[in-house]
Amino acid sequence: MSIYIDNSLLIGMFKGAQQNLALNKEYVDSLNVFPVPDGDTGTNMGLTMTSTVRELDSVSPETIQDTAAAFAKGALKGARGNSGVILSQIFKGMSLVLAEAKAVNTKVFAKALLSGADKAYSAVTVPKEGTILTVIRVIGEYAVKISSRTQEFEEFFKKILKKGEEALADTPKLLPVLAKAGVVDSGGQGLIYILEGMYNVIAGIEMRTVSLFKPLSEEETKTVSFENDVHDLDNIQFAYCTEFFIINLKKHITFADIDKLRDKLQKIGDCVLVIGDLEMVKVHVHTNSPDKALGYALMLGELNMPKIENMLEQNRALKKIKSKPRKKNGLLAISSGEGFKNLFKDLGADEVLEGGQTMNPSVNDVVELVSKINADNVFVLPNNKNIILACEQAKELVDCNLVVIATVNVPEGISAAMAFNPDDEAENVESAMSSAFKNVSCIQVTHAVRDTEIDGFELHNGDIIALEKNIIAKGSEVNDVVKQAIATKDKDSICVITLYYGEDVTDEDAAALSEELTEIYSDSDVICVSGGQAHYYYLIGVE
Repeated sequence: MSIYIDNSLLIGMFKGAQQNLALNKEYVDSLNVFPVPDGDTGTNMGLTMTSTVRELDSVSPETIQDTAAAFAKGALKGARGNSGVILSQIFKGMSLVLAEAKAVNTKVFAKALLSGADKAYSAVTVPKEGTILTVIRVIGEYAVKISSRTQEFEEFFKKILKKGEEALADTPKLLPVLAKAGVVDSGGQGLIYILEGMYNVIAGIEMRTVSLFKPLSEEETKTVSFENDVHDLDNIQFAYCTEFFIINLKKHITFADIDKLRDKLQKIGDCVLVIGDLEMVKVHVHTNSPDKALGYALMLGELNMPKIENMLEQNRALKKIKSKPRKKNGLLAISSGEGFKNLFKDLGADEVLEGGQTMNPSVNDVVELVSKINADNVFVLPNNKNIILACEQAKELVDCNLVVIATVNVPEGISAAMAFNPDDEAENVESAMSSAFKNVSCIQVTHAVRDTEIDGFELHNGDIIALEKNIIAKGSEVNDVVKQAIATKDKDSICVITLYYGEDVTDEDAAALSEELTEIYSDSDVICVSGGQAHYYYLIGVE
């Protein structure tokens, strides 16, 4: 029975939180309001937690104050999507209280939770009740209320978890869109799993080590990056950033052997991350002996996709960029798909960051490219509502004027990019870009991934659906749904229809649809462009 949390236990609680969330992230992802194939709250929160724990492992803090600083920094650097950014702000608020504490009892921890809620609310321009914000606020307020009479941490966590689950169950009452979809708030559910993981550590419930021994999906293999891999390039202790997969593990290998690999890597480097299972393991380490790292891995199985980067050379390249005179204005666009990348480059973007639905970039991803652009003012086009907060948080970590043009889809971003002027004054550029995308509406055409009833439509898994804030059309054929969706617009007010077709649509099919729409909307321009985006057959800009 514990009435105080020491530094070692606090670190363990965050590692337990990471593990418990990871074990349940698929369920959190499934709590998507719309039945579209891009539910990613669990993934975003999971990657934010991975970054948090990785920072703790990297600095090995010896005091609670150091631990508080580390988990706040790690969460911010790795924050992805709205849910990840809000989680990072909860941790930031908690760290402010814990950093001042001489000892952590339930009163202190309760104040930390409430501080986390306050910080998270302040990070959101228009806070919505019925979300993770409500859940953390209810938990924080209740924790403070009971902390004076509940001194033992195991009992304290049982009570706040029960209260949190009640608050989570009430989220559909506060947010009608959740009630329509028949789900609770996904971010709130993720937060409950995080606190439950902390409780498991306090209560001595056995949990696996930081490695998440579960299969990595093919998509995760491609997109899960070591998202807080930012180096103090002026003080590099370990020169080689080394990454690889271990596949076809030998029959006698056990989870304990994977644990031993991590221990060995920690002795020859830092920033160690080992995730996977007995089918495949992904490894990352900064080391001066990449040969030893690869050798240790070969004792477990076969190597696949090894990558070794010389960070000293990266440092020299970065210094070369910084030695050049800064340009006045730079432009960073965020999008998914080779077609969109090329289009933004043609429109003057200095850098295009891969990201969008299901693959929200981290705060740190944004910071790295903003630094690379080397401009006094850098304008960022998020092109996704779930990326805007991460871009806003990046302002804390850059040394330039970072201006976020709050585009929520790619057609809006393209219109804003067309108004970018690299030579004008920053306030004029911001005004022009912000005005340019206001008259663009975007229709997204994808498919349903579950049976549900929403926005007056009875949907079944596999139905083709079109969304513009809400679901506006459904059917069994992509082209029919596109035509239904555009028909919801006032025909006489349409000047331009731009079809950005995705990776699942052929050039021929897109051209044929373009011809049909040209006949229907003979007084409008119909433009067909390859976007190359995943999951969405078409993103349609209507002006």
